[in-house]
Amino acid sequence: MSLGREDIAALIPHRGAMCLLERVLEWDARHIVLATRTHAAPDNPLKLGGRLRAIHACEYGAQAAAAHGGLLAGGSGAGASGMIVTLRNVRLCQGDLHELHGELIVEAEQLLGGAEGWQYAFHLRHGATVLASGRVTVMAGRPARSA
Repeated sequence: MSLGREDIAALIPHRGAMCLLERVLEWDARHIVLATRTHAAPDNPLKLGGRLRAIHACEYGAQAAAAHGGLLAGGSGAGASGMIVTLRNVRLCQGDLHELHGELIVEAEQLLGGAEGWQYAFHLRHGATVLASGRVTVMAGRPARSA
């Protein structure tokens, strides 16, 4: 099964340029691996002054978790609806992301999941280099979709 950016956008609460992930490489009941080049896109909505800071890797990790939740919910997007309530153990290993060439790989692994929310570990890599990692906790709910 090949899933692209439009498929991912149907799974997460973001649309347009705010959908930062472009391809699902693999996924199963516990984890997902995605690829993207949006860090280098001039219209990346997280850029400020043309720069994409490493802290924005957390949004990439959260979107990977949302995509996984949406896939677990059968592609309905119901599993992706929620609000980030915590980021923990975040490690940032790169100053800026926009300067990197080639794809970034975003991995998320579900640590806990239930009716009230989910917790995921995430990693953002460029080649063999881990750029960022951490945990994101999402409380179940229905946030407004962002453009």
